[in-house]
Amino acid sequence: MVVLTMAFDMRAPDFGAPAAELYKAALDQCEWADRCGFDAVAFMEHHASSDGYLPSPIVMAAAAAGRTRRIGIGVGVMLLPLYDPLRAAEDLAVLDLASGGRLRLIVGAGYRQEEYAQFGLDLRKRPSLMERGIDTLKKAWTGEPFEYEGRMVRVLPRPAQRPRPAIIMGGSSKAAAERAARIADGFLPVSPNLFEDYRQALLALGRPAPDPVPEGEGGYFFLHVTHDPDGDWKKIAPHALHANNEYARWLEGQPNAVFAHTDDAAGLFASGRYRVITPTQCVDLAKRDGRLSFMPLIGGLDPAVAWESLRLFEQEVLPLL
Repeated sequence: MVVLTMAFDMRAPDFGAPAAELYKAALDQCEWADRCGFDAVAFMEHHASSDGYLPSPIVMAAAAAGRTRRIGIGVGVMLLPLYDPLRAAEDLAVLDLASGGRLRLIVGAGYRQEEYAQFGLDLRKRPSLMERGIDTLKKAWTGEPFEYEGRMVRVLPRPAQRPRPAIIMGGSSKAAAERAARIADGFLPVSPNLFEDYRQALLALGRPAPDPVPEGEGGYFFLHVTHDPDGDWKKIAPHALHANNEYARWLEGQPNAVFAHTDDAAGLFASGRYRVITPTQCVDLAKRDGRLSFMPLIGGLDPAVAWESLRLFEQEVLPLL
């Protein structure tokens, strides 16, 4: 069984497709993915971004839930410290109910000073804000009254899932891995080597630990299926370079950064993190990894180019999976 996922960050740089076209295409593609049997779609989050990176993943996830019936609806990585925890608990509970219990939640602390400044928060307080946020979600989703900042509160309605939706934590440091082991239900590391830190932290706490990540699993950021890899890469490259270099700029100086600035489109393609491959190669990749992950509108890519890939995948890859 191959796990199929799709993600959207909704970047819309000036040289790309207009934001209104990208948002319409994203929802159409969610509906397509639902029909094709994809397992989950995820909506990412950042703020204070010059290219309009999606700032409201819960809103977008709710729109996708209304267009679909069975696919998992992912909010993540959601920058939980930037939210009022009680309001986040309410909004996520409503999303889970409205989607029929399909919420898949990944939370992270973020790493950009600009985002924390925009909301009047101190970046140095990320760990404590994350702990407060996750603790509040857990208590809120019981439906019972609890003490919050010196007052009694209660959050209703409860989410559809019982006892509550899982809370997966993203992170890019050993400290984040250890925190996830203590307070979260799972860990999604920026760098695969951090997963072993998470496993060891669970074992130290006397908790069951998942198996190690298999050598070579995943490892790419973008996937596109075509009969003309060289021709399509020429169309995709400016958008891939933009997304890559924005992440590189944001992550400069961060531990375990997985993006580095480059103006070399050929070198970016050769890195293997941007897979523009034939249907046959895609089938081989699926059999090797057991999963395929798409980000069809990378860097404001023309939706028509994205659709060509998705429809080819449906016609020539999906029947073989």
